Amino acid sequence: ILAQGQEAARRGVVIGCDSRNHSAQFARETAAVLAANGIKVYLFESLRPTPELSFAVRHLHCIAGVNITASHNPKVYNGYKAYWEDGAQMERELSDQVSAAMAKRDILEDVHTCDWQQAQQEGKIQLIGAEVDEAYLSAVLAESMEDSIRGSDLGVVYSAFHGAGYRIIPELLKRRGLEKLYAEPQQMVPDGNFPTVESPNPEYVQGFHLAIPLTQEKGAQLILGSDPDADRTAALVRNDSGDWVALSGNQVGILLTYYIINRHQAHGTMPKDPVVIKSIVSSRMIDAICEAEGVRCMEVYTGFKHMGQAIRRMEQSGQGSTIFSYEESYGYLKGTYCRDKDAPVTCMLL
Repeated sequence: ILAQGQEAARRGVVIGCDSRNHSAQFARETAAVLAANGIKVYLFESLRPTPELSFAVRHLHCIAGVNITASHNPKVYNGYKAYWEDGAQMERELSDQVSAAMAKRDILEDVHTCDWQQAQQEGKIQLIGAEVDEAYLSAVLAESMEDSIRGSDLGVVYSAFHGAGYRIIPELLKRRGLEKLYAEPQQMVPDGNFPTVESPNPEYVQGFHLAIPLTQEKGAQLILGSDPDADRTAALVRNDSGDWVALSGNQVGILLTYYIINRHQAHGTMPKDPVVIKSIVSSRMIDAICEAEGVRCMEVYTGFKHMGQAIRRMEQSGQGSTIFSYEESYGYLKGTYCRDKDAPVTCMLL
C-alpha cells in the first residue's frame, strides 16, 4: 500500500472479522499494524459477513480490505482474506508481491505496531458499523427480482451456524416482507466453538439437526443456512417422501440462473450483453440454459476472486454485464455491488 503512495495510505483499509475464536483480536492487531505504518483504518465494531467487507472496500473507496475468517473450516482454524480496491480478493500478481515483501522481513524485528485503542483516539482507526450496514442492505435489496413477498404463505427456517449472518440475514428477509421467518435460536448465537454442530459447514445436512424439528413445529417449507462468515448458502427442501434433503451447490446455481434470467425477461430489465459467470468445475447445465436464453456464459478458474476479476475486466472494457456468478461449492452472487459470494442476497433470492 505504501508503495502506491500517500493517496493510497489516505484511502486506507477496511477490516472485518467473523465469530471465530480470536477473530476480533486478530482484526484489532491488523488495524494496529496498518495504523503504525501511517495507513488509515476503518474497523467494523463487531463481526460482519465477508461479502459486506467486500462491499465496504468499494463503498468507502479504500485501497484494500482484510477479513479475519476461516470460512466454513473446523473451529481450530482461522485465516486472513486480503482484498484490493475493486473489492475482490487479491489476484496472483499482487499476492506474490505481498509474499515477497513478507519474505524479506523478520517477524520479530521488522513489524511496526501500536496500541489500537490509542490509535483510535488519535483518529488513525475509525470504527464503522450501522452506516455501512444500511448501504449494504440497500445494495442487496436492489437485487430483488420480485415486487413483494409480503403476504406469502412460505415459511422459512434459517440457521446462522453460530456465525456472522445472525443479524443481517433475518433483517434483510424481514425488509423484503417475509413474515413467516423462524430463526433457529441456538445457532443464532455467535460462537467460535460452534457448539451445536460437528462442523460449521452448511454443506453437511447433519448441521441442520435443530432446524428440521423447528420446521415441523412452525409448518415451514424451506430451510436456509449460511456458514460462519456468511458467504456460502445452503438450502433444504422436502422430497417426495417428505424427507428433508439438501439441494446441491449446482442445483441451487441452476435454479437461480434460470430464475434470474426468467425474471429479467418478464420485467424487461435484461441489460445489454448479459453474462453469467461460473467456475470450470460447476455444472454444464448452466451453459445450456444460457445458450437457450441468449445469455453469454463465461467460465473462470475455481475461486470467487477470478469471478471478481472477470467483473472488473468487463466493467473496464464496457463489454458484458454480469447478472449472476456462481460456483458449485455453495457460492453465489447476483449483480456486482460486491465481489465475493454473498449469502444474504442468495437467501433473499431463494
